[in-house]
Amino acid sequence: MAPGNALIPQLTGAGSGTAVVRRYAFDVPSRTDSVSVARRRSREKLTGWGHHEELHETASLVISELVTNAVIHTAGDHILCELTDLRRALRIAVRDLGCGPAGPRLCHSGEEEERGRGLLLVDAVSSAWGSHDAPYGLGRIVWAELAHEGPGKAVLEC
Repeated sequence: MAPGNALIPQLTGAGSGTAVVRRYAFDVPSRTDSVSVARRRSREKLTGWGHHEELHETASLVISELVTNAVIHTAGDHILCELTDLRRALRIAVRDLGCGPAGPRLCHSGEEEERGRGLLLVDAVSSAWGSHDAPYGLGRIVWAELAHEGPGKAVLEC
């Protein structure tokens, strides 16, 4: 489990000595068309925060994969998404509201032909990623961090 917990109302740093600059959370229905909604909302927020296009593209890929995974595996009717802008990284966290007993796992070549490569992509583009059971209620949180040299304003947004 990563230091700090995503999707918890208390705003805390996500790493040792890492301060939260700003944070944005939203939910989407657990439907496949919600993947594009989550990408659009995240892109709009990152644009508003002043991040460069390269971060937008990488974040869009990660959000697509994490939300798709949640849609496929959740038993709930919506999915929670959170962007946390840290001084040198963007943390993306997606929480489903209950799923099967096995958490997300990397699938290696040949294990699943049509599906299962999303977390390999997340692993390839992220500086860190992981998953853990939600600290309250049902569900699982999958998160990824993308290193960046973004704006350094110490502004806290909810």
